[in-house]
This record gives sequence, C-alpha cells and structure tokens, in this order.
Amino acid sequence: MAQAERRGPQVLNIGEVLAQLSDDFPSMTASKIRFLEEKGLINPQRTPAGYRQYAESDVERLRFVLALQRDQYLPLKVIKDYLEAIDRGERPENLPPGVTVSPRIVSEELASELQNRVRRLTEEQLRAESGASVPMLESLLSFGLIGHVNGKFDEYALQVARACVQLEGHGLEPRHLRPFQAAAEREFGLVERAVATLTSRKDAASHARAAEEAREISELCLSLHRALVLDRISRMDI
Repeated sequence: MAQAERRGPQVLNIGEVLAQLSDDFPSMTASKIRFLEEKGLINPQRTPAGYRQYAESDVERLRFVLALQRDQYLPLKVIKDYLEAIDRGERPENLPPGVTVSPRIVSEELASELQNRVRRLTEEQLRAESGASVPMLESLLSFGLIGHVNGKFDEYALQVARACVQLEGHGLEPRHLRPFQAAAEREFGLVERAVATLTSRKDAASHARAAEEAREISELCLSLHRALVLDRISRMDI
C-alpha cells in the first residue's frame, strides 16, 4: 500500500504502457516508445534513478501518435506540430480527414475521438463524396488507380477519385492517368531502396526510423515532381 501511495495510481512503467497498447498496436515495443521519446513526441517523468514513469496522458498521447502514423501515414514532425499546437491550447485547423482532437489531450476524450480517426467508405459513399459516376469508379478500379479491402475504400481512394473527377472535366479520363500509377510505383521503389539498410534490421526502432525517413523522402519526391512540372508549364508560350 505504501508503494502504491508513493507512485500514485496513474504512474506506469514501460511494460505497463506496452500492455495497455498491445491490443490496438500489437507490434509496439519498448524501443519504439523510446524512439518516440527521442523525437520529442512524449516526455515521461523520470525517477531520481533515471527510470521512466508514464502517466495515463502519456499513454493516450502515444495512442494519438501511433494512430496517425498507422492510419494517416503522417510524418512524425507533422504529428509533433499538431501536438505542440494542442499543448498550447490551440485547435489545429489542418488535421487530416477524419481526425479531430480536443484542445488538451485528456485520456477519455481522446480515446473517444480516436474511434473516428479512420473512415472506411462503401462504394456508394465513395461515389457520393467524390462525385464519381459508376463508370468512372469502374474505370479507376480496372486501371488500378484505386483499390479496396473487403469492399471498403480509404481516404486515399477518395482523394484519387476526387482528383480524377476534376481531371475528367479537362478531358483527361482514367485511361490517360495510368502513367501516374506507374510513376508512383517507381517512386516507391526509390524510397524503398533508400531505407533498405534500416528495414533489413530486426529492431523496432530501426523500422520506426525507416518509416519516418520514407515519409520524408516521399515528400521530397513530391516536391521535386511538382517543381519539374511547374517549370515546364512556366515555359509555355501563353
């Protein structure tokens, strides 16, 4: 009883944190938690002897970070910006679709919010929200521009469908857009090779670093692609 009073009911060690996260994030490890701490995503208290002590708010903060990584594929630096804004009492306006947070990360509130962190759309919902017709959706599927899992589509499929609907208004049909899929595969191959040294390692921290580096490289690839296209457009005699 004396030990419980000294630690307090909300103080957890790293093993207890892993136990709380294991159902939703079964691949989570102690090294991944330490990696997120190294990146400044969490800041657990330390005992005089240097042992980490986690509060329930640290656990929910981890849930938020891991959910955005897993379901929205966001870089850690972007997630950190969200967290810092929330810590300042702000409500970030540019959160990805389907993600909302309270001004302060409170365990019960955030747990409720994270239930809606990812949307899975039926075909009817995808068509309604993107404006795609049945033939358009069939074309996107047949050309491999979108896919589904058990008949459900994710936010990326919605983004692709919306873009393709608008491009159709400029005379570009899905059959014209297949080079984008091929280019995406080639860019992914470049990213995959760039992080191969990290992904070949067995520890979770290396895999976490590989995922983070892959996101950063992909953002640079997209910036390069945009700059090259805009450069060509700037040379048009219009």
